[in-house]
Amino acid sequence: MSPIIISSTDDTPGIKLDAANEIFEITGRSLPEDVTKFYKPILDWLEEYGKSPNPKTVFEFRLSYFNTASSKIIMDILFKLEAMFDAGNDVSINWNFPSDDEEMEEAGKEYSEIVETIPIRLVEY
Repeated sequence: MSPIIISSTDDTPGIKLDAANEIFEITGRSLPEDVTKFYKPILDWLEEYGKSPNPKTVFEFRLSYFNTASSKIIMDILFKLEAMFDAGNDVSINWNFPSDDEEMEEAGKEYSEIVETIPIRLVEY
């Protein structure tokens, strides 16, 4: 499966989805002009990856900001990871946030309450 590597910009997050090297991460700011268009390849990749995932998948979120439209896409990503987990795969999620960013910490807590079966680990840095 070909990796997806997208460099971050002021408005779009960095994306690394590389099954061969066991790297699954979204970093930076997420406020793309067209959220659906930006994230479609990522959601499609995760859908395909979910059919035959690695023995262990650790997905890292390290966002400094995301807009409302991105928050729905983040939920879609979390639900795809949850589906893999519910199918019996070893999947974990780390929600990384700066120690001084209460909003990002709170967002991680809220997502962990919505996504019920897969634990989301809050990681302060």
